[in-house]
Amino acid sequence: MRLLSSGSDKVARGPVHHPLFARCYARCSVSAEARFGMAGVRERLLAGLSGRVIEIGAGNGLNFARYPGTVAEVVAIEPEPLLRKLALDSAQRAQVPVDVVPGAAEALPVKSEAFDAAVLSLVLCSVRDVPRALSEVRRVLKPGGQVRFFEHGAGGGPVMRLTQRALDRTLWPPLTGGCHLSRQPVAALRAAGFTLGPHRPVMMPQNGPALPSSYCALGVAWRPDEPNAR
Repeated sequence: MRLLSSGSDKVARGPVHHPLFARCYARCSVSAEARFGMAGVRERLLAGLSGRVIEIGAGNGLNFARYPGTVAEVVAIEPEPLLRKLALDSAQRAQVPVDVVPGAAEALPVKSEAFDAAVLSLVLCSVRDVPRALSEVRRVLKPGGQVRFFEHGAGGGPVMRLTQRALDRTLWPPLTGGCHLSRQPVAALRAAGFTLGPHRPVMMPQNGPALPSSYCALGVAWRPDEPNAR
């Protein structure tokens, strides 16, 4: 990796290892491409990207085949070993150059201001420290660089939101690799200093019952033009 020589000086808290969840996610995510409309969401998420892109929490690499040819290189960060292995296989079939490397969102192993865009796809729900992760995204983006995001979070009426919070306090994170249902990704991006662009709610699955994990947001944000403080 050409960019691994000067990463964050912070160290992530321990390795990420969720083998049972990773196997389940790998199977379910592939079936969701057609059954739940995820393939179309990925197309919209990545359309028009160009230059150098960092994808954080790449999972098993299902985004890789959707990157347009205007992308010069993708650096894909994935901390979970099994998912990273599957992502490496997906990278071999991609039409653009993809480097898959280990790393945590809270301590990205890349240089500052090295990327034109960052992709966040169903990752903020499971990072250990959302503000720290988004601070790292700001660090590695060039001034004016964009964030493409597709994230799920809090939604629905009072009963659904209560259910989401209750699941977050009990069974959901241990069963789903640290995922949380009641986070607010759009608000988190705004709080981290990003400028929000067009974004819209998306239900997933698009046609089906509303689940605690159904309430998603798809959109774009920008890092302000001022240099990083670091």
